[in-house]
Amino acid sequence: MKIEILGMGCPKCKKLYENVQIAAKELNLQADIVKVEKIEEIVGHGVMITPALVIDGKVKTAGNVPDVAKIKEFIARA
Repeated sequence: MKIEILGMGCPKCKKLYENVQIAAKELNLQADIVKVEKIEEIVGHGVMITPALVIDGKVKTAGNVPDVAKIKEFIARA
């Protein structure tokens, strides 16, 4: 599973990255967790507002920071 956090490094982007790491650890999930900070790559996903969460190439949320429980739901549905 590939999980991408799209954002330029703002505090919300960092918080989303932390929440994703916690969710993956709690689920005992082996995932490739990647920060995407290049605007060209972010826009390439069709995202206009950050932070955004992308799981296996599909945008799950943009413009907010879901909590760990919500991230676990996104992962379970991926």
